[in-house]
Amino acid sequence: MLKKIVLDLETQKEFAEVGGRGKNHLLKVSVVGIYDYVQNKYLTFEEREIPKLAPLLQAADQIIGFNIKDFDYEVIQPYLDFDIHEIPHYDLLQEINKSLGRRISLNVVAQGTIGSGKSGDGKQALVHFRNGRMDLLKKYCLDDVRITRQVYEYALKNQKVLYRDYFNIREIAITCQEPQARASVQHQAVLF
Repeated sequence: MLKKIVLDLETQKEFAEVGGRGKNHLLKVSVVGIYDYVQNKYLTFEEREIPKLAPLLQAADQIIGFNIKDFDYEVIQPYLDFDIHEIPHYDLLQEINKSLGRRISLNVVAQGTIGSGKSGDGKQALVHFRNGRMDLLKKYCLDDVRITRQVYEYALKNQKVLYRDYFNIREIAITCQEPQARASVQHQAVLF
């Protein structure tokens, strides 16, 4: 079985606190949510638990997400002692942007493709973190992972996604293929 992981993460800070966009590495992880295809499980990892997550990421045949290359990867990289960019990835937003010529939100893609949207937004996730409500934060993060997984699986099957454009549902053709299996990877220690 291919070692695919769907990933989403939430941060401890917002862009205004770190000097704006482009400084994602300073946002700090509050929680990472994944769906592991091998284990057929949804899992969460708080910042202190990233050393348990790192071997799963390093051994993955592919990491799947929505805006992971430009956001999630930049936030989590300081916690890892390997270059996460070297792990094959499938970024739904990148593929949508290639076809559509602009970025759109996971919420409008989910509404069009699977008929339901996100359960909240990133600002609410920050409030949960600051209030110590890790239970609500983990639930929100895993909701995004579930949505991303469903959109990915639809794209894999249909080579397209749908999105809500005001009152209309529009189609975006995208390329989505199963990854190639990677050779075994030696697991290294994780910096923290």
